[in-house]
Amino acid sequence: MEAQTIRPLAMCVFLHQDRILVFEGHDTVKDETFYRPLGGKIEFGEHSAEALVREMEEELGERIHGLTFLGCIENIFTYRGEPGHEIVMVYDARFGDPALYEAEALTAHEGPAQLKVMWKDLDFFKRGEAPLYPEGLLELLWR
Repeated sequence: MEAQTIRPLAMCVFLHQDRILVFEGHDTVKDETFYRPLGGKIEFGEHSAEALVREMEEELGERIHGLTFLGCIENIFTYRGEPGHEIVMVYDARFGDPALYEAEALTAHEGPAQLKVMWKDLDFFKRGEAPLYPEGLLELLWR
């Protein structure tokens, strides 16, 4: 059994015209489809903003700029029947390529896996049509 740890993460919401850039995930144990912004682990000795720039280059092959810190979320959850605990540093940022804001979908690379990334209206989540994780993110965006 793996030791339980708290994962430090950096996440970017890429807000644009009341839409947010997310990937679709599925928890097979809960049979739940959910959405989550892109981001990743903060490495030891790395600032969260640096981690986010690195992660977007790795996952999307894109450079980002204009990072704005929005807040921090402590996320305690269960995914696929396993407990998890994250400290998530949440940012907004801008893409250098404006065409990305008009794209129907993008492909992100998470190691060997590919994720379909899409723009979703914030109203979709406000209406409760699907969860936006981490829990508390929607409230953070509406402060």
